[in-house]
Parts: sequence; structure tokens; C-alpha cells
Amino acid sequence: MSTLVEPVPAPIANALAQVPLVEDTYALRVEEEDLKFMRAQTGITDDIELKRHILQVQAEAYRVFPYPCIRRFVFVRSTLPRIPGYDRLLKLGREHKGAILLDIGCCFGNDVRHAAADGFPVKQIVASDLHAEYWELGHKLFRTTNETFPAKFIPGDVFDPAHIEVVPPTYCPATDATPDLPTSTSLNPLHGRVSAIHASAFFHLFNEEKQLHIARALAGLLSAEPGSMIIGLHAIAMEKGITVEHFGEGGAVSDITVFYHSPESWVELWDGQVFKKGSVKVETSLTERDLAGRMIPFLHWCVIRL
Repeated sequence: MSTLVEPVPAPIANALAQVPLVEDTYALRVEEEDLKFMRAQTGITDDIELKRHILQVQAEAYRVFPYPCIRRFVFVRSTLPRIPGYDRLLKLGREHKGAILLDIGCCFGNDVRHAAADGFPVKQIVASDLHAEYWELGHKLFRTTNETFPAKFIPGDVFDPAHIEVVPPTYCPATDATPDLPTSTSLNPLHGRVSAIHASAFFHLFNEEKQLHIARALAGLLSAEPGSMIIGLHAIAMEKGITVEHFGEGGAVSDITVFYHSPESWVELWDGQVFKKGSVKVETSLTERDLAGRMIPFLHWCVIRL
């Protein structure tokens, strides 16, 4: 297993650690559509019991690391099914024998659980996160085990070459034997093998150099088969560059500098820098999210091999 190094800059981590959980935000942030999925997955039909169950797991997860997505109940919300291109992702699972879905920065694995419920073969799903504890808490949240939800979880640091070595993207479909997922201990055996990669609320944690590193690492994993995709959602700016953001809430706020791509620079990153120009199509659409009372632009995006 690779050494797990906390990726969040210290000023952000310090500010986040001072922000307490607030139970009152549950009704504001948890939508009925997501509760419906939780009821179906957990078998808990009583809403009071379900809320108590979610809050208990939230508190445990917040002690692992106080990510805003934990405080804001994003771990209950499925992002992947809301991204344009999700239907094509499911089609890959139905029509391509041995198609592999990778969720990078998976947290509790709620997105891959949704994909499995919608028909993607669960034994062909791989999930990875820096914090192995989150995957175990996902089992607790959804009341599953490794046997009842047999997706493969591989913990690791995306910047550790023992976990993901950066290799050039392949332009010829793989012809050798498919790797054995149950015995895999890193993502490296998946080079050129993954049909669909999901990465949401992930890239915007890092500076420009590290975002390029991650993009190249994921590109090396992607299959050369036409239609293979990398899909996600993250915060952006209308102009590429460094900006000052306020992390934390209430009196526990820290001003830090962050890097955001613009919609245009995000397309240029994939089509020309990471992949050969013209070898991929990059689809994008803008949306907004309310973060601590501010509307922040987010980008839905999908990189598709041609």
C-alpha cells in the first residue's frame, strides 16, 4: 500500500477543523431524491431512524478528516448520475464485455453504488481514495459488506507512482489479458484498461501543476476504445488563474489561495496537452452550487475518446 499523505494545504485543514457539524443543515442539504436512494439501499424506511443513522456515520467520517463535503452531506448525494454523459457510462457497462469503471476520490462510494444499482456490473467497479476509513464507513452507511457489495476498493495517494504511475495514454486497444481486479493492490495494472473514470470534487483541491499530473495519470489508465470516458464535476472560475477563497464558516475562516481552471482552459488541458489534439472530445456545461451562502460556478465535464 502506498504512503497516504494528506493533500489539503495546512491553512485549509486548520480552518476546516474548527468548523463544527450542525444538525440543522440536514433538512436544507439532503434532497428527497437522495433519501429515496438511501431508503432503497439501506432498507431503513423510517425517516427519523434514517436521519439518525446518517448523522452517526457523518460524525465518524468528520473525525477522519473534516472535509466540507462531509459537513454538507455531499456523501449522501450522488453526483455522477447528475452529470451529462452518465447514460453513456452505463451503456459502456452493458455493451462492453469486461468494461471497468474507476471512481477516484470515491469517499463513501455513493456514486459507484448508484452506478451499480443502475446496472453497471459491480464486480467491474474499482474505487480509490486517500482515506481507506471512508470506504469502511460507506459499508456502514449503506449496510453492506465486501461480500454483498463486491466492488474493488484500492486505497492510495494519486501522486504516489506505486499507486498510479504516470504513463502516456495509449492509442491502441489493449490485447493482453484483463487484470484480475480482486487481487490488484494498486491502479497500475489498469493502464489502458479503464472504460470510464469518475472524478468529482477532486481536481479543484490542487494547484495547476498537480491538476495536470492527475489528468495525465488518469489518461494513462483510460482505454483507447472509442467512447471510453473520464467524467466529473468541480469548481472553476470564468477566467483561469489563482484566486483567494475563504475556507471555513462562522468565526473559523482562513483566506487561502487556490487555482481554478476556466471552462476553456479545461478543454485545452485534455485536448492537446494530455491527449493528442483531436483524439478526444471534451463536453462541458456550467452549473452553480451554494457554498456557505455564495454561489460558486461548477463545471460538468466529460472527456471522450474518439
